[in-house]
Amino acid sequence: MKAPHQESVLSRAARILEAFSQEEPALTVSEIARRTGLHVATASRLVGELVAHGFLGRDDDRRVRIGVRLWELAVRASPVLSLREVAMPFMEGVHDVVGHHVQLSVLDGDEVLFLERLSAPNAVVNYTRIAGRLPLYASSSGLVLLAHGPADLRERLLAGPLTAYTPTTPATPSRLRAILADVRKQGYAYCPGYVHEDALGVAAPVRGADGRVLAALSVIVPNDAGAQAVVPVVRTAARGVARALGAPTGREGPAA
Repeated sequence: MKAPHQESVLSRAARILEAFSQEEPALTVSEIARRTGLHVATASRLVGELVAHGFLGRDDDRRVRIGVRLWELAVRASPVLSLREVAMPFMEGVHDVVGHHVQLSVLDGDEVLFLERLSAPNAVVNYTRIAGRLPLYASSSGLVLLAHGPADLRERLLAGPLTAYTPTTPATPSRLRAILADVRKQGYAYCPGYVHEDALGVAAPVRGADGRVLAALSVIVPNDAGAQAVVPVVRTAARGVARALGAPTGREGPAA
């Protein structure tokens, strides 16, 4: 990392934007300075400039949060916007059937990033949020993306360490390798209690026009005997999204 006096203004601004989280969407300038390692005066000056451009905003109590302008630019230029728009009708159809959580996610670095989620008031517990992230090895969406992702990424994650969230989380290299092989063979991931013991995830790959896996469509339902019935629903919807994106047929994997 560059010394503070060598760091560009853009890098400092990026650190400020990255200081916010879903759990803490509003921060004081002092909190921003502490999280970024910037001097309070520097943080205050940069925050003021970002507010002037609309990238940050201030609450009535002078706490700072991400501004609407930043959201506007991100949505306008987002490479995943068309994916989300194509997938939404299929997700709504799945949601009508399962009545719990339906999610669309993509691979981002070493994590799964959730682009969209449909839910219901009495749906089963679910830790994911829109723009939230989970480890690739612990979630159904992540396992689909990891199974079809770069080989070097798989080997890096298989090297560990792998944290067990529940007794059934695939937290050993041998078990994770076997599960990834099953995902590629079966054409879907089936994950009972991997993140929370009461919840079960089912995910299927969404392929693009070139046949590569672009995303994962998943559901989170109660971890019970009835969960197996949602597998064909998820797989059919994922194939529908893929066809709408122009994906070649016959690449979805074996039938359930």
